[in-house]
Amino acid sequence: MRLAPREGGLSEIEVSGPNVFGGYLDRPEATAEAFTGDGWFRTGDLGVLDDGYLPISGRARELIITGGYNVYPREVEDVLRSHPGVADAAIAGRPSARWGETVVAYVVAADAVEAAALERELAGWCAERLAPYKRPRAWRWIGQVPRNPLGKVLRHELP
Repeated sequence: MRLAPREGGLSEIEVSGPNVFGGYLDRPEATAEAFTGDGWFRTGDLGVLDDGYLPISGRARELIITGGYNVYPREVEDVLRSHPGVADAAIAGRPSARWGETVVAYVVAADAVEAAALERELAGWCAERLAPYKRPRAWRWIGQVPRNPLGKVLRHELP
């Protein structure tokens, strides 16, 4: 295993060895994209090695680029989920003519509350904990965050 540094302090995890598959069947372009020139497989997972531990911080393909800045959805989601009025949350990038992408929050409220009041409260909550470019610019209220059987957010299914 090795880490390939990326902008923003996180690194992409790469692996190599006899237990790593050799490529995609009949898909040479996908294989070329997934492997480095020296044969390491790009997992797509991001993390930082910390005192011998490698916590996974997100996925490279989930990265939102807004105004030239990188936003990792998991960081924003963790901030939103730490608010007592939020049962669950997901972040996705949506196209923006001005910024390239804009950060959109999909929120499951913990209790029945007025959406506008919770939105104002969450905007202040995020302002205290996130850089301006990481803050959601749009809010969507949903009943449940779509997830796969492993619990990963299915961003492509967000409305």
